[in-house]
Amino acid sequence: MGRATNLVTVSARGSVVIPKDLRERYGLKKGDKIHFIDYGGSIALVPVSKDPIHESFGMLKGKTSLTEALLKSRREDAAREERTSAG
Repeated sequence: MGRATNLVTVSARGSVVIPKDLRERYGLKKGDKIHFIDYGGSIALVPVSKDPIHESFGMLKGKTSLTEALLKSRREDAAREERTSAG
């Protein structure tokens, strides 16, 4: 998906209007909450999840668990160290 670029103007009160195409894409409606996140030079607007439990379901699901990936990495590091110290 491409990056949407929209130019908006900040009002005297600091308000901005979120463009209609973005409101529709992210399902934003009157009264919805949005986080403003400062990334040190960039600002991200992130909609507050309406149902964080439901929306996060399965986000860590994958073929390899993080624990398995860490253990595999540690085994590889140990094997590399053994080869280095043996030679």
